[in-house]
Formats: sequence, C-alpha cells, structure tokens
Amino acid sequence: MCGITGAIWLDPQQAISRELLAKMTDVVAHRGPDESTLWHNSDHRDPYGKNIGVGLGFRRLSIIDLEGAQQPLSNETEQVRLVFNGEIYNYQSLRKRLQGAGHQFKTNGDGETILHLYEDLGTKCFSELNGMFALSIWDADRNRLILARDRIGQKPLYYAFKNNRFVFGSELKSLTQVEGICEKINQKAIDNFLTYQYIPHPETIWEGVYKLPPGHFLIFENGSIQVEKYWKINLVNENPISENDAVEQLRDLFSDSVRLRLQSDVPLGSFLSGGIDSSLVTAEAQKLMDDPVRTFSIGFPVADFDETAYAAQVAHHLGTSHQRFEVQPNGVEILDKLVWHYDEPFGDSSAVPTWYLSELTRREVTVALSGDGGDELFAGYERYRALWLSQKLQRLFPVHRFPGINLLQRLPDSNRRKSLVRRAKRFLEAFGQETPRRYLNWLQIFPETLRGSLYRDEFVETLPDEDPFDFLEQNWSMSQGRDVVTRASLTDLQTYLPCDLCTKVDIASMAHGLEVRQPFLDHRLVEFAASLPVRHKFRGKRGKLILQKAFEKKIPKEIFTRQKMGFGIPIGGWFRNELKPLVHDTLLTDDARTSQFFRQETVSELCRSHESNEQNHGYRLWNLLILETWLRRWT
Repeated sequence: MCGITGAIWLDPQQAISRELLAKMTDVVAHRGPDESTLWHNSDHRDPYGKNIGVGLGFRRLSIIDLEGAQQPLSNETEQVRLVFNGEIYNYQSLRKRLQGAGHQFKTNGDGETILHLYEDLGTKCFSELNGMFALSIWDADRNRLILARDRIGQKPLYYAFKNNRFVFGSELKSLTQVEGICEKINQKAIDNFLTYQYIPHPETIWEGVYKLPPGHFLIFENGSIQVEKYWKINLVNENPISENDAVEQLRDLFSDSVRLRLQSDVPLGSFLSGGIDSSLVTAEAQKLMDDPVRTFSIGFPVADFDETAYAAQVAHHLGTSHQRFEVQPNGVEILDKLVWHYDEPFGDSSAVPTWYLSELTRREVTVALSGDGGDELFAGYERYRALWLSQKLQRLFPVHRFPGINLLQRLPDSNRRKSLVRRAKRFLEAFGQETPRRYLNWLQIFPETLRGSLYRDEFVETLPDEDPFDFLEQNWSMSQGRDVVTRASLTDLQTYLPCDLCTKVDIASMAHGLEVRQPFLDHRLVEFAASLPVRHKFRGKRGKLILQKAFEKKIPKEIFTRQKMGFGIPIGGWFRNELKPLVHDTLLTDDARTSQFFRQETVSELCRSHESNEQNHGYRLWNLLILETWLRRWT
C-alpha cells in the first residue's frame, strides 16, 4: 500500500526535473512512510529520434515482502517499469503460472506479478488481477505510459496533460506541485459537489485534471490519451439461482475473499461498527485466524449516533480483542486536515469518525479489514426501502395531493437521525417524480431548487448546459429491465461506492499509513451479488436477507434485526450548539470565499432556519464549510 506519482514530457523545455519529481512524491509521504524511491530518465528517444522524458516516484508502506519489492520495479531488460499502489490478493497463484511459463522473479511481492503478466498479456493483464490497485507502467519499447485502476475504485488515480506534460498521482496534491496543472477551478464541479457531496469521476475540482474511472486503463502514446474500460460487468441479466444454491455460493465466495485479505507480514485488525457487514467480516476473520482478532470501533457522546454497544456485543460474542474510541464535538477541529488530505471538496461528514478511527487503529495495527460494500451489494440502505414503498404507493394513489402534506413540511425538525418527521419530509419531497429523479432526491445534499436560490447569477452563467443528474441517470440506465431496488443498488455500486465511500476510506486511512481491505468488494463477490434476483436480497421492506440466511449463526441474531444506523455524526445538533460559532465565523463573514459563487443572504437564511429548528440543514452547512475551507486552503 503506497503512493505513486510520475510524469512524461514531450518537450525538453517542459522537463520535470528530478527535484520536482521528488516534491511530487514526497508530498504523499503519508501514504508510504517506510521508503521513498525515484526513477528519472530524460534521455529516452522514440523510433523517430524524438526526445521523451519519463519519471516515476514511489512512497512505500511495507505490508508484504518487507525487505524486498522496492519500486519502481523493472523487467529483465529494464524496458518495462512499474509503480503500483494497492494489493493483489491472487498474486501467488498468478506467480506460479508465470513461473511455469518461464518468468524469473527477483522479489516475493505482488507488484512484480503485474510486471510479468503485462509482458505476456499487455493491457489484458488487468482483468486477471483480484485486488485493489492504481498503477502505472512505462513501456519503453512501445513508447507509451499506461495507467490502470481497480474495478471498484478502491484506490484513486489522477492525471492531466498540459503544456506537453502528462502527470499523474495517487492524490491531487502531487499534481499541484507542477506549475500550470491545477490553475482554474472547474465551475461544474462545484454544482456537482453540492448535489452529491463529492465530485463524480472523471471530473475534479480543477479544469483539465481528471480521475481515471474505476475499471479503466489509460494509454498515453504519441501525445494522445486513450481511456478504455476493461471490466464490463453485466448489470442487466439476472441469474435464476435457487436460494439454497445462492447461499452456498455466497459462503464460499465470502470466506475466500476474507482469507485472501488476511495475507500480511505486519499486524492486522478489523473495524467493527456493530452493523451486519463489519460483524460478518470480523467473524470470518476470527474463524480463519489462530489468535483473537484486534477490533476497533468509534462512537459519540450522543446515543442516537452511537453503535459501539453493539460492536462490544459482537466483540464479546466472537472473542476479539476490542478497543472503543470516542469523537467529541471538537472533532471538527480537524477540518483543515481533512481539506488538505482530500485535495478537493469532499462533504461526507462521516470522514470525521473515519479519520479518527484510522488514526487510532494505526497505533495498534498496519492493516484493517472493513465491511464497506455490503449495503450496495445486498440492498441494505433505508433509501432502497423508501424507493420500493414509493413505487408501490404511486401505483395506488397520488399521495402528494393528500390534505396535510404542506402542514407536515412545515413541522419543526429534529436532531435525531431517525426522526419520523425528517423521514416523512424527505419521502414526500421526492414523491411524484420519475424513479431515477426520485432516487437522486433522496441522495442529493442541495436540491435543484435550493441550489437555484443559492447561486449568484454570475456563477450560473459560467455553468455548462449540463445537469448533475446525468451522472446518476447514465449509471441507472445500465441496469435496464431490473427491479427498482436492484437498479438503485447497482447505481450506487458505480457512483456512491467509488466516489464517496472508497474515497473516504482510502484518504482517511492512508493519511495515517493504514491499509484498509474490504472483502465485500472482491470483484467475484460483486459480480455474484449483482446477478442475484432481488427476492434473495430484499423482501417485505427488509434487505440483506441472504446474508442472514447464510451467516445467521455467526453473529448475534439482534445484529441482523436491529434498525440500521449508518456511520454519521450528530452534525445537526453540533451546529445548533457547540459549533454554531464555527459556522458563523466561517460562512457569514464579509470575506467568505464562497460569496463569489453564492448569495450570502441565502447562506444566512440556511443558518437561521437550521438554528431555529425549522429545517435540518446540518449536512448542507457542513458541505458549505468544507467548500469555504477548501477555497481558503487551495486558492
């Protein structure tokens, strides 16, 4: 698990010096605190005699083959070189196959497996890898640079081509070290950010700088960029499998996925929230390990947001070695740190507990397992139930015309996460819309009408004639013909999971040199879950049915039946009390940077409405705080 960066330049006048390459590499030292290495060649020439310069940088977090496997790695002829961030879990079986074909290995790590696999298969090699990765290959014989990213998007990868320089890195901050790359804000990205609380791939906050989408590879050759998709998961066809057969396949796939992710030459533990997914991952790991698993959970001094009692119950049931941490309201003092590490506006407030959980876990272990992905794969989110219910109600009667609906919308809000009034309001806001629009309504932070009242006219004029909804709709259309719950979960698999959850976990964990592995995101398990009929996952307003059927004896029964809490923070209450001054001192000052985009009177009204309990704008104010802090830090 590491940080990678690099560049290729076509004009000697625009060369990336070895010193600049070192700056690009060392700015992500937190991703790889154990070692730093560079490879720099300014004298390569293509078949026509044209000079091409190439540089690769690498920061290492040692997990496997601690004494060897230094990068950049090269093949025997030194014509192919690799820098690689991530873990390839099936590397040992691939290694045996490659050795049988005559390849000689110099290290015991997983990265060299990719190198030799590329020699045999070219870009088809990425489909052979089971793991999380972002990588770059310089192929001197073909005069091309290749980037690739894992299927789900667990590892990030950014790139840009400006001024005859192609640059890339695990984090945007590597690219900011190069003059002329991160110069102008992408106005469309701000509109997308306020919609989703993240900036969807392939866009970034900077014009002309991009994220490589999950499951894609890129070829930079002769000054041109070609991006291709290598993972073509079938989201349309459903597998008519029986429940018993599905249960057996799930048990085998899940056990093997956890087993593969236990490979480590350093201490390993597990995040344990007390929810279904992390509990099952921990239970399977405990079954496969000789010693008690070290488990870690984080909570709050607000009971409605604290799951740690359930985590303790699971830990006791499984016999793990458990530790609990707690986040206080002053936890948002890490706001500046979050903005620096996430590089671009990222508004998921659960980044706060994820940050602290990663920081405290890293004091004890170097690798941690996590339950991310279980909700998307097995229909666990409450919003899937809301979508299913609204679909049924729409067929029966126009609920949005019922007397009293407007009165309900005016009722005071609540700090409680599961407030009945809050849930009813959100449900009714979306009712009557087309299905994918309705789903976006439950997901979005700032609805379209509120964004319209927030934006200054001058800002609106800079926006392209595009709708942020297009990102969700394009992914929704890929599961044509499936039921509404399946379509929502498969859309999340391609949008919310890589852009929000994977980004959140990667940045928060790597900021502390912690590697997080997510067994539910094994691509074999993802493909299996995507093909399942909805009746195996969701029925009668309940999700994750097949998980309970397959693993009900592994963890306490009440973990399956209790109400889902998620991993949020009590931001609404904090902004009405302890952190109210932070909001005012940041957003309502005369020199607020966001005033170039937003009407200050609308921001002020959002604060007033929230503080008076008329509406809960906690998450909206958090996103505005993130954007304002980002503008102050990076512009």
